This record gives sequence, C-alpha cells and structure tokens, in this order.
Amino acid sequence: MGFTIGGSRSIRDIRAGSRRRGRTAECTVVAEYTGLWGWAVTPGARAVPGGCSCGAPGCAAPGAHPLPGAARVPAGATLDEVVRAWERVPGAALLLPVGDSFDILEVAAPAGRRALVRLERMGLPLGPVTATPDGRCQFFVAPGAAAGLPALLYRMGWDDADLDLHALGPGDHITAPPSDHAGLGPVRWLRPPALDTAAAPPEARLLLGTLAYICHRSAA
Repeated sequence: MGFTIGGSRSIRDIRAGSRRRGRTAECTVVAEYTGLWGWAVTPGARAVPGGCSCGAPGCAAPGAHPLPGAARVPAGATLDEVVRAWERVPGAALLLPVGDSFDILEVAAPAGRRALVRLERMGLPLGPVTATPDGRCQFFVAPGAAAGLPALLYRMGWDDADLDLHALGPGDHITAPPSDHAGLGPVRWLRPPALDTAAAPPEARLLLGTLAYICHRSAA
C-alpha cells in the first residue's frame, strides 16, 4: 500500500509544487518520506565545527541523534504541514524513527553489498537499503525484527557465530538520505523505497540467512 500527498500526487508533482512555492529541498524530501512512503521523520542534529548543533558540550554522538525537543513530523503529513514543521528546525538533518513502519538489519558495507546482489539474483523480496558514510549497509525489514533477532539466529544455527550483524528497533533512529551522518558525508540509497515495499518491507527471516552467511564468510 502506498501513501500519497493530496490523494494521488506523484513525486514529480511534489517537486514541481515545491519549486512553485519556493519550498526548500529539505521540505520536499521530508514530504516524500511522509506523504509517499508513509514514514515519520524526526529532525536531527548536524555535526558542526567543534561539536554538534545540539549545543551539548561533549555530545556523545555529534550529528547523529534527534534534536532535543524537536517534534516528529508524522507519517501522512502534507507538504504544507512539513514546511510549517521544518520552519521551526531550519537546517536539521532528516532522521527516520525505527520500530513503527520498519526495523533495520545492519551489516558492514562490503558484506551488505554482496548480500544485496545475491538476494536480488535469488528473487527474494527486498525493501529499501541504505549505505552510510561510516561503512554500514542498512536493510529495511518488517517491524519486530530487533526483538526477534536472537531467536531467528538460534533457529537458523547462527547464534554461536561471531557476526557483524545487528538489528535496530523501537527507540532507534537512522539518518535518511541525503542527510549528512555525523559529519562524515551523506547517506545514500543502494535500493530506494518503492510503493510496494515502503509500507510493507519483507520479514527479516527472508533475508537473514543470506546476510548471516555472507557476514560469516567475510569474517573468515
């Protein structure tokens, strides 16, 4: 099931409307996330010279966490609603809250890229996949993956393996393309969202065997 802004507007329509109204590029992207893909967006801090835009001395995660006190833009928000919300946090990074519409399986980038190629060749269902500037790949999967990962690994026989494979769930956030992550550069899509998977990403069990195997081979 896809989500649209104003009922049936396309990405082209959103971008055209944004240009006509003088909207910022950030607002356009946020509106695509909320209106087309059905995801909430959280304003995030940015890395700045000497620290983090949150202003906290010695910030533990400069440029990689939600802005304190900033309100989440809910899924389904229209372009006008996004503009009004983003006027309160100009220049904020775009973060996606994990645990509502999707969880995340995260692996090292080399393993993630190899796994993505294999999964596509196998014809398995896939959701969006990002590549982060700190060398990680993030696979969007159905909510519940973080809580169920230990049991899934046990059933598949990977519970004793030393795998660089982690799950993110409720309470976590990821930096959304094209925002900068921790001052290291932009996050990019390896597999962008699509209407048939954005609101219904695959179950983690469909990807986990391949991800675990390639992570294991990469570490060997």
